[in-house]
Amino acid sequence: MPFPHTRLRRLRMSPALRALTAETVLTTDDLIYPLFVQHGTGLKDEISTMPGNYRFSLDRLVEEVKEAQDLGIKAVLLFGIPKQKDEVGSEAYDDDGIIQRAVRAVKDSVPDIIVITDVCLCEYTSHGHCGIVVDGEIKNDPTLDLLAQMAASHARAGADMVAPSDMMDGRVAAIREALDDEGFRNTPIMSYAAKYASAFYGPFREAVDSAPSFGDRRSHQMQPPNAREALLETALDIEEGADIVMVKPALAYLDIIRRVRERFDVPVCAYSVSGEFSLITAAAERGWIDRDAVMMESLLSIKRAGADMIITYFAPDAVRILTGT
Repeated sequence: MPFPHTRLRRLRMSPALRALTAETVLTTDDLIYPLFVQHGTGLKDEISTMPGNYRFSLDRLVEEVKEAQDLGIKAVLLFGIPKQKDEVGSEAYDDDGIIQRAVRAVKDSVPDIIVITDVCLCEYTSHGHCGIVVDGEIKNDPTLDLLAQMAASHARAGADMVAPSDMMDGRVAAIREALDDEGFRNTPIMSYAAKYASAFYGPFREAVDSAPSFGDRRSHQMQPPNAREALLETALDIEEGADIVMVKPALAYLDIIRRVRERFDVPVCAYSVSGEFSLITAAAERGWIDRDAVMMESLLSIKRAGADMIITYFAPDAVRILTGT
């Protein structure tokens, strides 16, 4: 019935009523904390474009993960910065590479936290591209074997989950086969199923020095105008064996998160990327916005769009707000 019989404000009149009738709830269990690890000892180098985020040496990484777990964070996503880069990203699939060492160190010290590893060559190649480059072209099929080797190496080190972010065709199937062949049938794959060629990745590329030395990544990452293609990419990844699918970035692609959530029954992750973090942080530093309020509103919007889990650089601060610590 219309006003005055119907008064929607009745259920907004107190904090308790608002909490009781909230349609979407963000919890600490929804958040995954991305971290950067580098060679060395005693290092905690702040990333200039991502204030409050750091490149950690192994010892400092373990300290950070312990603190994250103490806060209530259940999962971390690790990105590695190699000692040396080459044309084929050799350290990516070296059993003594930086990520492999990081996984072992974290699992030895913080065994209960979920360790997810990024599977992509761009951080490890001298040219900064996600695959093998021949005559200026990023080659799809030769790259698959290296990605499979990388994922299997991470699993041998103790990774709980692998997350291919390269966007090569067929990489989920290649990784699933490699994991199964080595006895890691229970290691899940979180695929970057709909990863867009976005302008929001700039701060991340500074963090891991992965900007392409030539060209761009539009030949393999998705075109921002395309939505139906995201559903096709997601369907193919699920068919190849993906256990969790991801949309990246998050805020500019909330409609894609919603479409994927409505179409598929597997868990959906969204990556609130470095550019999203840096935009909010920079505006807050200028006094233009309330950082915490905008941070929480943006994370809630991602959850409301349909994400079951969110990768976010805000994870520790968001958990402190959610838990009142």
